[in-house]
Amino acid sequence: MKSQDIVILLKLVSLEDQIRQGCLDEPPGSDPFALRNLEGALGISKTEIGASLRRSITATLAIKLKDRPKVNRRNLTKFVQHGLKYVFPAKPGAPQRGVATGFAAPMLKGQLVSSSADIYVWPHAEGTLRGLAITPLFKSVPEAALKDERLYEFLALIDAIRLGNQREANLAQDLFEERINRS
Repeated sequence: MKSQDIVILLKLVSLEDQIRQGCLDEPPGSDPFALRNLEGALGISKTEIGASLRRSITATLAIKLKDRPKVNRRNLTKFVQHGLKYVFPAKPGAPQRGVATGFAAPMLKGQLVSSSADIYVWPHAEGTLRGLAITPLFKSVPEAALKDERLYEFLALIDAIRLGNQREANLAQDLFEERINRS
């Protein structure tokens, strides 16, 4: 597995949810699951997306259904809960300006009252907050997250799991499971 595999799977979950809820902003006749559209949304090449989907299918984190990848949400949730922080650990770096992540992300703010005043950010030129830099799962994560609020929420929770102490990680895992299983 590569770290961008998680980003791609979370984007697919976001698209599935938006389609199910009828709130996807795509031109008529456009397939949001097409490699070209995923490339534009994520900043990851079509070749890398194709290779990622093959890895995810092999790892049973996704299946091919009617020529379209579909995320196995149960297996993805198990991987995020039990393996993610060991396979893709996060370590806070120097203070920088960037896009808030973890429990500092706008949609998660107020979910956790912590004694730690640290906020975490993905370094980004258009970021509005200053905090401890976290290397995102893939270099284009800040741009992709700013285009898709659901994806942003998933990625912020992933970082909270990767970064948090036991209490924070458990809360982030519960919130991740709740959000990935909502319809």
